Amino acid sequence: MTPDYWQQASFELSRRDGGMAELAERYAGMSLVSRGDAFGTLARSIVGQQISVKAADAVWGRFAARVGEMTPGRVAGLGGLGLVDCGLSRRKIEYLCDLADHFGGGRLEPARWGGLDDEAIIAELTAVRGIGRWTAEMFLIFHLMRPDIFPLDDIGLQRAVCERYFSGEKQPRRVLSEFGERWRPWRSVATWYLWRSLDPLPVEY
Repeated sequence: MTPDYWQQASFELSRRDGGMAELAERYAGMSLVSRGDAFGTLARSIVGQQISVKAADAVWGRFAARVGEMTPGRVAGLGGLGLVDCGLSRRKIEYLCDLADHFGGGRLEPARWGGLDDEAIIAELTAVRGIGRWTAEMFLIFHLMRPDIFPLDDIGLQRAVCERYFSGEKQPRRVLSEFGERWRPWRSVATWYLWRSLDPLPVEY
């Protein structure tokens, strides 16, 4: 599923910013894509924390094979002991079980999120062990496809902005935040294009 705002966002960003225009032309026909599964997206983000993409894919494969149908009930039913030989650290197993408990207990209800603003959803998600603001922002971009997220803690975004707009010179967070204002209300789209400037292969969560 691709966002219905993508064409409009790309047009408006291109009209205002020559750098964005070049990226939008280079990656025409490509866009943000959602997997469409809230629990699976968050579980995948936890599995992939602090390890390489290749390692994360391998661990996720073993974890998914053990769980089968990727649902909160399946993960909760297996519990910590049922996941010990999937290549997950003890802490990540705890995080995944806490995530399953939040879904199973109704503390995370995807059906409600359409009526909540970005910060309210971030607050709910970061109440889960192992989910920080960066992970919550990735979820807002890749799952809910919110159009105006600017994940300042993302190293790739920081690097791309500095390389394309500041001659490679590292900038403080305040400067990056102020600079990103030029891309409202389409900062998620701008971020996606900036990521592509570093790696043409899109990442999916």
